[in-house]
Amino acid sequence: MDLSQWLEYIQRQHPESIELGLDRVREVATRLGLGRPAAQVITVAGTNGKGSTVAFIEAIARAGGWKVGAYTSPHLLRYNERVRIEAEEVADDALVAAFAVVEAARVDTPLTYFEFGTLAALWLFQRASLDLVVLEVGLGGRLDAVNLVDADVAVVTTVDIDHTGWLGSDRESIGREKAGIARAWKPLVLGEVDPPSSVLRHAYAIGANAIRLGSDFFHEPVDAAHWRWREVGAELRLPAPRLAAPPQRANASTAIAALRALPRALPEAAFAQGVATATLPGRLQCLQRDGVEIVLDVAHNPQAARELAAWLRRRIFCRSHGCRVWTRRAWVRRLLFEGIPSPARLARKEPFRGNQSEFRSFEDCVVRAPLVGCDFHGDGVGAAAACYRVGTAGAAAQLQRER
Repeated sequence: MDLSQWLEYIQRQHPESIELGLDRVREVATRLGLGRPAAQVITVAGTNGKGSTVAFIEAIARAGGWKVGAYTSPHLLRYNERVRIEAEEVADDALVAAFAVVEAARVDTPLTYFEFGTLAALWLFQRASLDLVVLEVGLGGRLDAVNLVDADVAVVTTVDIDHTGWLGSDRESIGREKAGIARAWKPLVLGEVDPPSSVLRHAYAIGANAIRLGSDFFHEPVDAAHWRWREVGAELRLPAPRLAAPPQRANASTAIAALRALPRALPEAAFAQGVATATLPGRLQCLQRDGVEIVLDVAHNPQAARELAAWLRRRIFCRSHGCRVWTRRAWVRRLLFEGIPSPARLARKEPFRGNQSEFRSFEDCVVRAPLVGCDFHGDGVGAAAACYRVGTAGAAAQLQRER
């Protein structure tokens, strides 16, 4: 079978798309003889900021000369994006070989799509002689397949409301699940100033060393092009992150704290180089088409939508642009559109009050006229709050061509 056939096959090997729990995946991992995937492992959980934090960790470590693997999800265009070795997507034939090995080992044990892919990635990493592997949690943390691996450093970026059917309906419940990736007497890096108390209680209960943004490490602006990361006894002057969103400085700070928590040190220059070069598609990614600036973002939950809304308001009001936003969810529209002027009203220089934005459905944007933006007014800004489907259908292909 080729890769596309394998992906169709593994999609059918479990009756549920999600079934949290480690028993089945641990059983197959034992049959595979899986050990540690690299000399050092960092596992990253969180409601938002996981992918960006992984990108910063990967870029900084590689700038320091380390050989790095990264496992992330979901993908935008190709499944291969999920498994990277030395910043290169793993080739189809390598993934096919890994899937075949997992299939032979699982016998009659049902695995979900994510579990199957996680075991394949770990098998590939184990054979690559890596200095560092960075694993992004798929859902939650405690019962997620990547938690099969004991991390040297665990990271929880943020905790907010998402996947409530699986993780709980409040931050405390969700925090407990995400904190489950921490290990006894190992560092747990927390990327928000006020994490849920459940996260701190769990760290205390198992003896994990909680390293908190705003308490143990800090970030602050220096000038328009630079910022400072600091902890007690150490300080780094850094360039602005290439990733543009306001939370990216916190994500970069969290990545730095995680790397510095490892027993092996990186050269200081690696931090500046990695922060300046880390990239990730679909995170306030700016494209140009027919003179129109298009901003593409994967915001798909209330916390991410609030950050996107704040960025849009600052950018649009500063530049006096109209905005058309494609999104599939009413609550995203409420968060994004409140107080943003419609392009037509801006063109007529009319005052606006409250929710005046014009918008179409995301399906209309993606399926019928992907990122064409034919009816933008003047040089307005377009943004797709894509509920993590930024890379699907025509939008993904068009985005790849325009990059």
